[in-house]
Amino acid sequence: SGRRARGRPPGSKNRPKPPLVISKESSNCLQSHVLEIKDGGDVCGCIAGFAQQRGCGVAVLSGSGVVGDVTLRQPAAPGGVVSLTGRYEILSLSGSVFPTPAPPGGSGVMVYLSGGSGRVMGGMSVGPLIASGPVIVVAATFANALYERLPLEAEEEKTPGGGETPEPSSRGGGGGNAASGSHSQYLGSDHHRSKPSLPFYNTQPSTDPFWGSPPFPP
Repeated sequence: SGRRARGRPPGSKNRPKPPLVISKESSNCLQSHVLEIKDGGDVCGCIAGFAQQRGCGVAVLSGSGVVGDVTLRQPAAPGGVVSLTGRYEILSLSGSVFPTPAPPGGSGVMVYLSGGSGRVMGGMSVGPLIASGPVIVVAATFANALYERLPLEAEEEKTPGGGETPEPSSRGGGGGNAASGSHSQYLGSDHHRSKPSLPFYNTQPSTDPFWGSPPFPP
């Protein structure tokens, strides 16, 4: 009688394996972009148009180039804004831009500039940020966002028996007290399925919204 071979058959370790193919990208992933704004273009306007056209949120990470005719928000200045003329080099550019509809105050770009005399000025851009030559912006786009009101507090109401029963926080904007701080609001195509706790939207959302649906409970 022949002896039975032990162990792995020869060559079995090196057999080719089928390649792993990802047919669909996850909507929860960040995608990196390098945006070039041409001479004469409005930097903030171009980023907002990119977000609106692609239907995604844009997180501005950095920027480089020269801009002119800048209007910045400065609380200490008369009227709360200051207008700068001339050419200024971008030292820092950061912020977030959302397409409409979006929560009020959600979008904004902060810029720090260096003038010819060595002065450094910065603030929230509240007007056109005109490029004086090519401006490069590094940004990341995302497709899902959840709007949270902080701090999160437990909602409690007294029961008829005199005890107190905690009320779970409203997720998805459904049927909660608008003055409470324990609400989270999904921004997206499914917001019409429940009554929002805050009047985020004053326009009809687009047919191809970028906000994803809430995850299924475990």
